[in-house]
Amino acid sequence: MIRTLVVEDDPRIAEGHAEFVARVPGFSAVGVVHRGKEAWDFVAQHDVDLVLLDFYLPDMTGLDVCRGLRARGHLVDIIAITSARDIRVVRSVVAYGVVQYLLKPFTFAAFRDKLERYAAFRDQLAEHGDEAAQHDVDRAFATLRGSQHRAVPKGMSEVTLNAVVDQLRESGESGLSAADVGERLGTARVTARRYLEHLADQDLADRIPRYGGPGRPEHVYRWRT
Repeated sequence: MIRTLVVEDDPRIAEGHAEFVARVPGFSAVGVVHRGKEAWDFVAQHDVDLVLLDFYLPDMTGLDVCRGLRARGHLVDIIAITSARDIRVVRSVVAYGVVQYLLKPFTFAAFRDKLERYAAFRDQLAEHGDEAAQHDVDRAFATLRGSQHRAVPKGMSEVTLNAVVDQLRESGESGLSAADVGERLGTARVTARRYLEHLADQDLADRIPRYGGPGRPEHVYRWRT
């Protein structure tokens, strides 16, 4: 099993990531922490293979966490799970052992793809023992960097998807209908429903029927924590 530590400041999101980890064969969530220092302490005291790292933490940045882990001699691999889109940040983290970069929001399919590719990368390198030929290294890194899934389906806007996710998160337990989201974002109801259905199909949102009038029930969508 690939022992995985989740580092995320939002407790609900952190638990969601841990649940995602448990759904991917070959991975086990061995801990959840919410601060950078807690991540350092956990890795020092437990066997950890992989860290899923948010880059906006209360006590330090994700880059600081990476620096601290390396300074302490920990060679654990890191997958950045963050909304940080600054190219300077992306370039900097590569030097500290970040093997994958997953931007929020994302689907479970995209999350699973990153973890499965990381597992395949480890397996391919392990096949060759202490030494590997150039083509073996190339094949391993190609597996790590490739992608089989689209985080945002064709014909959908990442900007709009992010906005829909934000609205659902803000709505809390009450949730929102397609009409609600369309009104808040200034989009057509059918457009809002398409994005909401996509989130529900990816297990990121719950679809709940709401009865009240004649005809088909209206669905309310609630962000799954």
